[in-house]
Amino acid sequence: MAAVNNHDTPSAGATLHYIFDPMCGWCYAVAPLVDAARSVPGLKVEFHGGGMMTGANRRAITPQWRDYVLPHDRRIAELTGQPFGEAYLEGLLRDTGAVMDSEPPTAAILAAEALRAGGGLDMIHRLQRAHYVEGRRIADVDVLTARAAELGLDGEAFASAFARLSGAATARHVAESRQLLQRAGGQGFPTFVLAQADGTASRIDIGPWLGRAEEWKTQLSGWVAPLPAASTGSTSAMCGPDSCAI
Repeated sequence: MAAVNNHDTPSAGATLHYIFDPMCGWCYAVAPLVDAARSVPGLKVEFHGGGMMTGANRRAITPQWRDYVLPHDRRIAELTGQPFGEAYLEGLLRDTGAVMDSEPPTAAILAAEALRAGGGLDMIHRLQRAHYVEGRRIADVDVLTARAAELGLDGEAFASAFARLSGAATARHVAESRQLLQRAGGQGFPTFVLAQADGTASRIDIGPWLGRAEEWKTQLSGWVAPLPAASTGSTSAMCGPDSCAI
């Protein structure tokens, strides 16, 4: 990333880049922090879907996968208070016909953003709840279409945008997100990068802020300028770039 400099006065046009994956448990963990960031004056939040479970990394749900993720889900709940519904714990995680594929929900998120500014972040939040609370298969097109309708998006417009942004367009978005992740020195999802209008930027270690949305919001307001010190360490609150290894 660009060199990190301190400033004496606030800089307009700061952007919080949120590099995520819709199938990432730790991205669900930071959902309250993303929501809080959206209400910080002078700060824009941009999302970047990293394609954690696409192509060869798509994963079918198996009993072994359930045994693997449950301890981490409990850890997320303990740290953040984020809910995990019975429909997820005893439904989706036992649904061996379900496939976790990041590509369709990422395309849906891009489609929502294309139809309404801020719609992509709204869709991320809605799909996380659909997955972790309601136990829905968020890689299924009918599930994505129903969630778009719940967000007030026109059905025909969403279907058209989803078709246009699936496939190659989503692949380009994922590739660009991976490039940003690499430039930022991030190790996985979620990664947050705070960038100023003058080009200075810093990656933020999100681990200390889990479960502290109001404090995070206050700190972000102060960080709009000067930037936080560059983070060089890693946090365990993260999914890897190609799997949700925690």
